[in-house]
Amino acid sequence: MKNQPLRTTVIGSYPFPGWLEFASNHLSEFGSEDIKELQDDAARVAIGDQLDAGLDVITDGEQTRLDFNLSFYGFLEGISLEPASPRRFGPPAHDQRGKHLIIEALRAPHGLGVVDEFLRLKRLAPKSGVTLKASVPGPYTLSGRLIPGADYRDRYDVTEALLPIVNKEIADLVAAGCQEICVDEPSMSCYGFKEDTARFVDIFNRTVASGRGRARICTHLCFGNFKGHPVGWRKYAPLFPAFLGLHCDEVHVEMANREYAELEILKPMSEVYDVAVGVVDVKSYYIESPENIADSVRQCLRHASADRLVFAPDCGLSQTARWAARQKLKNMVKGVQLVRAERGL
Repeated sequence: MKNQPLRTTVIGSYPFPGWLEFASNHLSEFGSEDIKELQDDAARVAIGDQLDAGLDVITDGEQTRLDFNLSFYGFLEGISLEPASPRRFGPPAHDQRGKHLIIEALRAPHGLGVVDEFLRLKRLAPKSGVTLKASVPGPYTLSGRLIPGADYRDRYDVTEALLPIVNKEIADLVAAGCQEICVDEPSMSCYGFKEDTARFVDIFNRTVASGRGRARICTHLCFGNFKGHPVGWRKYAPLFPAFLGLHCDEVHVEMANREYAELEILKPMSEVYDVAVGVVDVKSYYIESPENIADSVRQCLRHASADRLVFAPDCGLSQTARWAARQKLKNMVKGVQLVRAERGL
């Protein structure tokens, strides 16, 4: 649970070490025990970098996922996985990710794999001094790369089929001892300008009902970061006031890459839940200095109190080179510490 004003966290993902990038493209050459060793070693690297930065909250860096949500399709039964991207050349964009056809009712009899990720993190991380966070995609975001087929009418039907699967994963995480769970729903923030936001809130709240009051529930609302590129209309205004009804303890918003547009939205948000503000631009290779970060924190404090604010990168760091991600996190923590010292926190 949150016990630090102006605390520091990450969204979830962290860059793969170069050797893991290579290994992930040659997994057929490794035995099952070799792969377990790879996974443990990669998680140790991500954990070590986050501890070196001095973060209050850490993750496993999602080192065993090929993508923050696409990897989960390997746990689903009832879909026909597309073998290759439909567009393999040209500038990177979301249409290169492909979609998978649903061929029968969706099931995940062995869960989505997040519990195993958390148990690995719990085993490898320090036993005290930091909070451990697990992340899972929300059902609306998870539905985005699935073609309904004959069993479902549309994306909302697919979302409803996925909702109990994610709900159970959250319950299983709580049972495994996870005290902080981020339910990523960037598709909601990307498409909220043209969809029913009240419907989004209802979907989200039913999804997290199994963890509400039993763990710290967070969500991440951004505008996409596929190979460092956004995809949505980058405005939070259409989401509110509806999203003030989210059953969350912490809501993360992307601000640094958007030059802190709509910063005033922190005030109504912070009256309902904690706000995690993105103060590191994961799409830029400019390394924010501690003074840059401190200035951004001070701006945020004009709109919300210290006990309601959390600071993080704009999005997951998986699309940012590790040398930059490492330094950005270190400077983020140093910048927040400058303001803590100024305020005696």
